[in-house]
Amino acid sequence: MTTTGRMTIADKAVLVTGANRGIGQALVTEALSRGAKRVYAGTRQPLAHPDGRVTPLTLDVTSAAQIQAAAAAVGSLDVLINNAGVALYDDLSDRAALDQQLAVNLFGIYGVTQAFLPMLTDSRGVIVNNLSLNAFAPMPIIPAYSVSKAAAFNLTQSLRALLARRGVRVHAVLTGPTDTDMTRGYDIPKATAESVARAIFDGVEQGEDEIFPDPMSQSVAESWRSGAIKALELQLSALVPAEPVTA
Repeated sequence: MTTTGRMTIADKAVLVTGANRGIGQALVTEALSRGAKRVYAGTRQPLAHPDGRVTPLTLDVTSAAQIQAAAAAVGSLDVLINNAGVALYDDLSDRAALDQQLAVNLFGIYGVTQAFLPMLTDSRGVIVNNLSLNAFAPMPIIPAYSVSKAAAFNLTQSLRALLARRGVRVHAVLTGPTDTDMTRGYDIPKATAESVARAIFDGVEQGEDEIFPDPMSQSVAESWRSGAIKALELQLSALVPAEPVTA
């Protein structure tokens, strides 16, 4: 198993995007249960939460202005979880649908990460990108979503190699079917959002590069970690020069 270092969530400041439902909501609850000192819940619409440790942030990840405002409202950060995502059922002939999913699933991650990177560099923190098994193999009924997740996975790998020089760890979560709005209409085995959230934080605390948080993703975990593509990623990341140490 390839690891990038370990972190406990207790006493850490955590930001979750897409925090109003599904896995995002479960991640907020799980962070609180692990003793996070502050959880920033980023949502498109204002969100109230009964726990005083939760700070709502109005955060549409496609809005540069909202991203900057959210960053200005957060004093320090240890864990950034890029969870916000969108999946549209299309046939890949609709360019607007592809653009919409890239805007959220790829450029949303990029924009939020860039805004909060100085804080994460200061804290030697963690970035967690909640992706999908469709990053490995496309689901034909949601091809644009699959394209966006594949691109986001490549971005995650690049960030991992580049930000290691700054002491920032980057994790990719490869989720399978989870019982959320996206899959609720399908009669297929699904993991609960709560179990996925627990597995995500377990993977962060254990320092796993890739986190496989459900039964379907676990079925490919061993072959991925010992496979040629992971080996190639490690070889290529070794080509990144060390960042100069400044006094």
